[in-house]
Amino acid sequence: MSGFLIFILLIVAIVIFVVTIYNRIVALSQRTEQSFADVDVQLKLRHDLIPNLVETVKGYAAHEKDTLDAVITARNAAQAAHGPAAQGAAEGVLGAALGKMFALAEAYPDLKANTNFLELQRELSDVENKIAAARRFFNNAVQEFNTSIQQIPGNLVAPLGGFAAKEYFEVPEASREQIEAAPDVKF
Repeated sequence: MSGFLIFILLIVAIVIFVVTIYNRIVALSQRTEQSFADVDVQLKLRHDLIPNLVETVKGYAAHEKDTLDAVITARNAAQAAHGPAAQGAAEGVLGAALGKMFALAEAYPDLKANTNFLELQRELSDVENKIAAARRFFNNAVQEFNTSIQQIPGNLVAPLGGFAAKEYFEVPEASREQIEAAPDVKF
């Protein structure tokens, strides 16, 4: 009788252990989803500011149409991207295009002094800081989740729920080179 009781207690302990690990993985998965939603909200704010900024610059630098069109095209591509990898790549291209547009502002003293432009630039800078913070939080959540499903005992329990490693929100190397390259300003 006591052997059977020990066997039952052992089975119950194993079930409780598996359920606890499974619930932790579910909680970490939900945290990554929620943190990606936070990144997405900040990206939408960024995308909403860009048309106003482009319109302000158009008034001063109408002949810089190619640069302004590139910003709008990059914005549209960033809005259409889905998933951390695709959004990271699209946002990298958008960041490079915005950098070129801000370089234009340096060439137009009247634009640099325009209060609307300065306010939009300040708001965009604030949103960029929030995106960076949200991205760090998301990548941290992904790291915790991925670690939990790769370490023992999580790697034994994760297949039960169909959990797979999640992607980080990263700017690809090619986009990073575009962002870091100095823009050409032509008159």
